[in-house]
Amino acid sequence: MKPIAIIAALAHPILAETLTKHGYRVIYLPNISNEELKNEIAEAEGLIITTRKVDKEFLIAAKRLKWIGRLGSGMETIDLLYAARKGIRCVSTPEGNRNAVAEHALGILLNLMNNISKSYDEIKEHHYLRNENRGVELSGKTVGIIGFGNTGGAFSKRLQSFEVIVLAYDKYKTGFGSDEVKESSLAEVCEQSDVISLHLPLNDETYHFANHHFFESIQRKPYFINCSRGSIAETASIIHALDTGKIKAAGLDVLENEKLPTYSDAEKKQLNNLLQRTNVIITPHIAGYSEEAFYKMAKVVLEKLGFS
Repeated sequence: MKPIAIIAALAHPILAETLTKHGYRVIYLPNISNEELKNEIAEAEGLIITTRKVDKEFLIAAKRLKWIGRLGSGMETIDLLYAARKGIRCVSTPEGNRNAVAEHALGILLNLMNNISKSYDEIKEHHYLRNENRGVELSGKTVGIIGFGNTGGAFSKRLQSFEVIVLAYDKYKTGFGSDEVKESSLAEVCEQSDVISLHLPLNDETYHFANHHFFESIQRKPYFINCSRGSIAETASIIHALDTGKIKAAGLDVLENEKLPTYSDAEKKQLNNLLQRTNVIITPHIAGYSEEAFYKMAKVVLEKLGFS
């Protein structure tokens, strides 16, 4: 009897094809609900997910599970401690979409600095405003990167041709400084940066990392970019920082709550506040979702699980 692997996420066909070649009976259920998946998981040996919640209760139901592959970066939705107790191997694929995230962060930044979306919206209303949309060059600016892992490092590489000064802070990494990147403290990043970009995983320590205190410590009214996780930056604090001029603009690929139909009145008010601003760009968590990343994440998870 063949072991079962469930792919509970949209995934490149190479994933199912390769697992099948390795003797698995692959069940592809990208749109299955968590409750439905819990009923299917008992006999599965492998599971592929993206942002799906895999808690202790789910893992108890997964009686034969040996491995979990996460397409993307961040493992905050998986109860890793309980998985380890059960001997379930868990891997993620930040290497697969780091370039996509880096390019998206740069794209949002250049858009904001050059008023691209703003002026396009004005032209739709037949307003052809040149002086009012004079851009700001990235060249010569100081860019602060908070979190220097896969995406932070990839973002710094994309910046090199712009002749910027790159300051990078990572609480858990040292010795990564180079001619192109200055290893810095968080205080230095907040005091000296014209751009601040977050590249952090979401965990108890980073939840609301960018809060009121964080924005108050900023000195140079930077462009603020978040392409990591929405809950790393407190929405109310972003709005206050924009209102008080602590930041010049905000580019957000992520929101604290990305399930818009579930919004409370307070959440709707906050989102509408951001959407009405010409110095804010919000995209629907697509930074790491390029066509190339779609393939690379599947390849990386296969390699890490030993199925390449």
